[in-house]
Amino acid sequence: MPHFLFKTEPSTYSFADLQRDKKTVWSGVANATALIHLRSMKKGDLVLIYHTGNEKACVGIAEVTKSAYPDPAEDNEKLVVVDLKPKQALKRPVKLDEIKQDKAFIGWDLLRINRLSVVPTSETMWKRILQISADK
Repeated sequence: MPHFLFKTEPSTYSFADLQRDKKTVWSGVANATALIHLRSMKKGDLVLIYHTGNEKACVGIAEVTKSAYPDPAEDNEKLVVVDLKPKQALKRPVKLDEIKQDKAFIGWDLLRINRLSVVPTSETMWKRILQISADK
């Protein structure tokens, strides 16, 4: 099963907001590369939710409940969205500084292309995030 990371500014829409709402349409992605990744998403894929801004940390896990489809709020067929529901908060946030210091994440687009809002995440990196979250 593919895994991804979605970046969000917590003051705009946080993981706590997703937990409160119980579901959301993940919209607002305009970057061509991010849209390619978003278009590849299928129902059941898992997503790490990463807070940008002052937090800079992976904070929770969500699940895609509806595969990519055209954004109904936009008049541009290239823009797509997915539907998400929250799965669980991480045991503790995994800070960007921790990720940068861990060799398991070398080459990850989160670090290589830091402006990308939708980032594919390998199984190895996914498991390492969960492991770091469970430690300490």
